[in-house]
Amino acid sequence: MMEKKHWWLANRKLLHKSVQEARTMIATQDRNAVKAAVGILDTALALSPRHEAALELKAQSLLFLRRFREVAEMLQDYIPSYRVSFSAAAGDDSSTTLSSPGSGRVVSESCEGSQLLLAGEDGGVGFRCFSISDLKRKVIAGFNRAYDREGQWRYLILGQACCHLGLLEDAMVLLQTGRRYASAAFRRESVSRSDDMFAFSAGITNVSNGAASRTQQPIPPASDSDSAAQLLAHIKFLLRRRAAATAALDAGHPNEAARHFSKILEGRRGTPHPFAAECLVGRAAAYRDAGRIAEAISDCNRALALEPASIPALRIRANLLESVSCLTDCLRDLDHLKLLYESMARERKLGGPLYRLRSNADVRCRDIPCNLRALTVRIHQIRQRFSAGEVNPVDNYKLIGVRKDCTRSELERAKLLITLRHKPDKAGSFVDRLDFSDENLDIDAVREQARMSALILYRLLQKACSCIMTAVKEEEIAAKQRAVAAAASLKERNSVQVQMPEKHLSPPLPPSLMGVFCRDMATVGSMLSRAIPVKYEALSC
Repeated sequence: MMEKKHWWLANRKLLHKSVQEARTMIATQDRNAVKAAVGILDTALALSPRHEAALELKAQSLLFLRRFREVAEMLQDYIPSYRVSFSAAAGDDSSTTLSSPGSGRVVSESCEGSQLLLAGEDGGVGFRCFSISDLKRKVIAGFNRAYDREGQWRYLILGQACCHLGLLEDAMVLLQTGRRYASAAFRRESVSRSDDMFAFSAGITNVSNGAASRTQQPIPPASDSDSAAQLLAHIKFLLRRRAAATAALDAGHPNEAARHFSKILEGRRGTPHPFAAECLVGRAAAYRDAGRIAEAISDCNRALALEPASIPALRIRANLLESVSCLTDCLRDLDHLKLLYESMARERKLGGPLYRLRSNADVRCRDIPCNLRALTVRIHQIRQRFSAGEVNPVDNYKLIGVRKDCTRSELERAKLLITLRHKPDKAGSFVDRLDFSDENLDIDAVREQARMSALILYRLLQKACSCIMTAVKEEEIAAKQRAVAAAASLKERNSVQVQMPEKHLSPPLPPSLMGVFCRDMATVGSMLSRAIPVKYEALSC
């Protein structure tokens, strides 16, 4: 008689077979095979959603396929800022109690910090992102004098995914914690090793229990640790640059802040495109404070090409366009901003996943109705100005960045800089220096959007240059006419002086002085006649 097998034993065999098959397919490093392995792992996780090996293999496969958003959604409970973002999105400043789905743990937190940051073992500060079953497995591993590696992959894989998604602070904390746990695990295992065993990697332990067997994963090779260290160093460099730029902007040095932001955006190593969008908005604010309106609008255009729903970029560009009296384009941005606010108010939540709320960090759900009312009033006022005919022409001098009494040479230099900086053909070149996190994102569409926005700005700048050049030419013609008139007046004055008679050059003495002069001359003549016999009658009048 055939022995009846329990259903969980059959599921266990099927799960083990699926994991082994997926591991073999992933080892080939072929994209199609890895995609097929993801499907097999999904079937395995449907049988056992908490299976650690299947979760790790799926996370590694998604990371290899550059599907970073799926990795973040899969492990979003382990992102340090996830809880803070959740409470900030809800607009709740008081302490709340949240439970992680499927993890069996309850977390009490406030907006000031996340309770995911707990004191780790081995005297370090790490993350305790595991359930009670993880603690049970640690105790069993301690009895077997084996190091506990379960859960360490979360930090390394999720850290890399967060880096590509632009969450650099979370990525830095996760990678540092993963390296700390890996070092602690290696120290724990080295206690039970002899001196001859340090030349080998971690052994493979087969635990046989009936028909089931489990293969322990080896310690990550040195190349993986080196790549993680290089990625961590790059993340620290980007964060230091951004901190320096923000400090310079707050201290009132916008040119220095723009220089730091440019170092981030023009780096040789790819910058994650969400982080690059934030830096573009920051550099636009720096250019705005420095009075470089055209450069600020250009950076806002690039940020909106990367993140079309970026509220700070829309807000800054609308304010800049209004400052130069370009009200038509300003109204377009304000209408777009109003649509975003209305969508958030209707759905009662911010757009996008919770781990990406930092791009609109200054927006809260509870502030949306107030912002929407203020925005509606502002749009109504601008439309009233249009209807009343009080719209002023575009301030071309402020848009170009030249003074109102500029010369032709200064304007030609400004026009040359505009051609070099804002040429539409070169507007999409910044895309090549970025690291895009979404494989479904159409990079050509981003480049085309940046080119079209740059073309609109370039035409506006060229029109402003033409208007200013016309004014400069008119001023030059008027100056020439004034110079000709002044030369003619001077010439006429000189000709009048030349035509005056010679007797008028030395005017005669008045009659009242004639007798005095003659008497004096007669006295002098009489004195001379006494010494010299001369007739002096000729000296008298």
